[in-house]
Amino acid sequence: MADHDLNSNSLPENQAPNADGNSASENESDVSIDSLAKQVQESLSLAKRHKFWETQPVGQFKDLGDSSLPEGPIEPASPLSEVKQEPYNLPSPYEWITCDMESTEMCTEVYNLLSNNYVEDDENMFRFNYSKEFLHWALCPPGHYKSWHIGVRVKSSKKLVAFITGVPARLRVRDSIVQMAEINFLCVHKKLRTKRLAPVMIKEVTRRVHLEDIWQAAYTAGVVLPTPISTCQYWHRSLNPKKLIDVGFSRLGARMTMSRTIKLYKLPESTVTPGFRKMELRDVPAVTRLLRNYLMQFLVAPDLDETDVEHWLLPKEDVVDSFLVECPETHKITDFCSFYTLPSSILGNANHSILKAAYSYYNVSTKTPLLQLINDALIVAKQKDYDVFNALDVMQNESFLKELKFGPGDGKLHYYLYNYRLKHVLRPSELGLVLL
Repeated sequence: MADHDLNSNSLPENQAPNADGNSASENESDVSIDSLAKQVQESLSLAKRHKFWETQPVGQFKDLGDSSLPEGPIEPASPLSEVKQEPYNLPSPYEWITCDMESTEMCTEVYNLLSNNYVEDDENMFRFNYSKEFLHWALCPPGHYKSWHIGVRVKSSKKLVAFITGVPARLRVRDSIVQMAEINFLCVHKKLRTKRLAPVMIKEVTRRVHLEDIWQAAYTAGVVLPTPISTCQYWHRSLNPKKLIDVGFSRLGARMTMSRTIKLYKLPESTVTPGFRKMELRDVPAVTRLLRNYLMQFLVAPDLDETDVEHWLLPKEDVVDSFLVECPETHKITDFCSFYTLPSSILGNANHSILKAAYSYYNVSTKTPLLQLINDALIVAKQKDYDVFNALDVMQNESFLKELKFGPGDGKLHYYLYNYRLKHVLRPSELGLVLL
């Protein structure tokens, strides 16, 4: 199933080739990051090597496998008085703005920039189409900083032409809780891709994060940069196979007819787990306990409290869906599953304009087998007219992917930490983090 991947948060001006190419064998996650790094370094001419990233406090390819380097911050925090107080200089036609994502007008401007210029797949057939409601949810969690939502305007026309964001997060790395910024939505207008705006934007968001006395960050990209802490793969489960084939997202298998394909992916009409229901506000404490307990087994995972769970996991129409299993006898909440909604625009198709995609978020199984829990999530997504259900091979997801007829996509998602070194590259199953 050579499905098309849209890897979030691609950094548009760091056009390193994707080292995995499109012939990913299923065991490719076993390929050591060292050989991946060597491939990348060899495939880039000297001029193209990551000039910008080589100046940043991130794991460098040359240091891979050097066990003498300590785990933790690469550079110490500076006194706040030493943080640059003035914004970085932009080319003269442009100016910085702070984007107020609580404002409908601003949200619309950001939506228009992203929906026309953000991440596309390699064949330019699909482009992420984050809804305004999604953007508000993703960028306004409790304790967010408005100053971390950064735009670039053309001075003369006031047109928004670039965007980058951070939101605060607490990540647990092994036994340390680290205050971080999660960096996302780096987008430069297609016509300005040669202007080297991206590095200036990354430096500016870093400066603003430092002003809040936060010195670490997490981000993901579809390209290989120095140096991934983990490399994950997207898997896709067809819910509406006819449409996916019609729009070129997937292809009809060898010796398969359309009717056999539709039959292959058919799901039951209703969920099978007794006590399976939508999460409600009253469930927040129980879900928080379940999730905190579950995430302890991963080497890198968010440190979530009830406020976080209420914001990130309480259902919001067409943004995030969460379901749980409440034992009919004891009324104890034993299991939890969730997915978020991220449609893509279908480019240049006469019959379809939107691909409705669900992305697996956080799932916890203690009594109901994970396979059954996710199958119920697929059934709900199908009832709600999603076309495809996507999941990364992080956490315990690998245990259900093949069994539930997910197929591997053709792209990778690389996870990065800024100013924080891990001694070893993580397997996807050691990672308990999903970034939007």
